[in-house]
Amino acid sequence: MSPLTAPPTNLDIQLAKESISPAERAKRMQNPGFGKVFTEYMVVIPYNEDTGWGRGTLKPYGPISLDPAASVLHYGQAIFEGFKAYRQPDGHVKTFRPEANANRFNASARRLAMPELPVERFVEAADTLIRQERDWVPSAIGESLYIRPFMIATEAALGVKPSHEYLFLMIASPSGAYFAQGVKPVTVWISENYVRAAPGGTGSAKCAGNYAASLIAQKEAKEEGCDQVVWLDAVHRRYVEEMGGMNIFFVYQEEGKTVLVTPQLTGTLLPGITRITLMELGKSLGFAAEERRISVEDWQAALQDGRMTEAFACGTAAVITPIGTVKSNHGQWIINKGESGPVAMQLRKALLDLQHGLAPDTHHWLHEIC
Repeated sequence: MSPLTAPPTNLDIQLAKESISPAERAKRMQNPGFGKVFTEYMVVIPYNEDTGWGRGTLKPYGPISLDPAASVLHYGQAIFEGFKAYRQPDGHVKTFRPEANANRFNASARRLAMPELPVERFVEAADTLIRQERDWVPSAIGESLYIRPFMIATEAALGVKPSHEYLFLMIASPSGAYFAQGVKPVTVWISENYVRAAPGGTGSAKCAGNYAASLIAQKEAKEEGCDQVVWLDAVHRRYVEEMGGMNIFFVYQEEGKTVLVTPQLTGTLLPGITRITLMELGKSLGFAAEERRISVEDWQAALQDGRMTEAFACGTAAVITPIGTVKSNHGQWIINKGESGPVAMQLRKALLDLQHGLAPDTHHWLHEIC
């Protein structure tokens, strides 16, 4: 089958007359930032406990209607994902590891007592949406079409229980740089007043409530002149877990080797797709990669004795963002003279080259669509 030939789909397709001209589309795609501009279509798939997943629809992007008693508005059953489609040198479009996002989406669904969407339907929904919106996929390196799948509880009921009805939706947004200032080291604030997640909680799920609860700490970081917050564990308030909505990495020089270290998954951290990708990609570049528990004291000590040379955050939206300055209630310290480190930049280039088809996909992470 030709990559430009659409396979049969389980989605009803409601195509409207094109409402945006090519000129207007091009205008909207100039410096789109992140999550501010949306494409013309979306996917909607309903779920009912008695009948299961219904037939989905590809329809024009627009508002959705909810009963005021919809469970999501009262009890917060809402999960989401994020992945990207990339323009390739030959003009075709590919997504990056969509099955991994589908599996994590279902892990989040299980944690919030929501129904799982079959992986093949998740991927099919993305493929169908992206084929329709292929003209919205940017071509510049570092730019992409960001895909946002999400699911909400829609049953009109005020009893505290899992909903009987849900709605899965998928929208798309042309994406430029996540940080407006470009790839420059950020300043981070170590939060001691708030925690992101606790053992037994929803830390490993990508649910809306986690992000709502994080906003006050992010506001505190901004008030301290920082770009992002760094979360510590809820029990000891010592161990580094995540940075904002991203995973975090530390670069060590140990026994003549460059070692990529990221906090150990304990059930309170989000198992990032970019996180595991960088661990695998780093090994192929000759680095060692491992998980550890790293305290704030360890962070400072390793910088002071020269064992740690860089720190950076990673995620689907931001890709890789170097950390230049760390602040807390006890002072601050500088990493790599406040400059972007060579390991972070090498990893960033290697990942973007792979995603944009400029390097061989030896891991078979790319999924061709059109």
